[in-house]
Amino acid sequence: MTVRISHTPKVQELFREAAGLNNQQGSARLKQLILRMITDAARIIEDMDVSEDEFWLAVEHLNRVGKHAEFGLLLPGLSLEHFIDLLQDAKDQQVGLTGGTPRTIEGPLYVANAPMSDGYTRMDDGSEDDVAIPLFIEGRVLDTHGQPLPGAIVDLWHANTQGTYSYFDPSQTPFNLRRRIVTDASGYYRARSIIPSGYGLDPDGPAQQCLSAIGRHGQRPAHIHAFISAAGHRHLTSQINLAGDQYLWDDFAYATREGLVGEATVIGDAAASRAHGLDGRRFAQLKFDFVLQPAVTAEAEQRSQRPRVGA
Repeated sequence: MTVRISHTPKVQELFREAAGLNNQQGSARLKQLILRMITDAARIIEDMDVSEDEFWLAVEHLNRVGKHAEFGLLLPGLSLEHFIDLLQDAKDQQVGLTGGTPRTIEGPLYVANAPMSDGYTRMDDGSEDDVAIPLFIEGRVLDTHGQPLPGAIVDLWHANTQGTYSYFDPSQTPFNLRRRIVTDASGYYRARSIIPSGYGLDPDGPAQQCLSAIGRHGQRPAHIHAFISAAGHRHLTSQINLAGDQYLWDDFAYATREGLVGEATVIGDAAASRAHGLDGRRFAQLKFDFVLQPAVTAEAEQRSQRPRVGA
């Protein structure tokens, strides 16, 4: 028999006291959030008849997630980061903000202050020239009327052929595969990089252990992250997900969306290779345009205040 006491006045007063609502100090907003979390957690314990052993095993697992700094991986894996995007989409639709390139999750691996270039940049440091396929990325930043946005900033970052990111992988040089490009007068950005690899969660880490316990994998398809910004336009957080990857529509973090799939076309023509400054080896081309909505407020031009690494 399920026993419920969370609704009783005595327990409700306990929760209000625990959330700080019986004092005048601290943040009123935080107090309301804490009260809701306590109340909802208590109801889950009651409704699911959570045992004391289950409760403390969950606490121990969350401690391990925090110790390994994997909340930024586990929460996308449990769909919550994607849910925030879906919720914002619904809010936008409600007020008539439609069109443009779809948003998708940022993930936890951005590093601020990457080198900035005008029009064109090389993103990789050449350390994987013997194993990587060179990738030439090209596209435009446009408004919702199809007009180019010169001076927009295209901030790109992605993994190497081993599925790891510079800064978080100390074997890579600083800002390897991380660059910002200012679009030219026609709204174009161009970059030389390498085809990134998809990757998975640490198989021995607590995030993967949680997903394994519910029968799920922790794999991501090959992708390129992007922040796109331009004066007078809404900041866009998005990704280019590479077509053909086996996990393209089976991403554990739910980041692939219609409109965010790009085709990296591999070219084996030696003459074309040399024309791109290569030695005749095969390379790939990827074309992808970004379309920005107009900004309703100045705040909309800025990315979120989520804590990030600043190298």
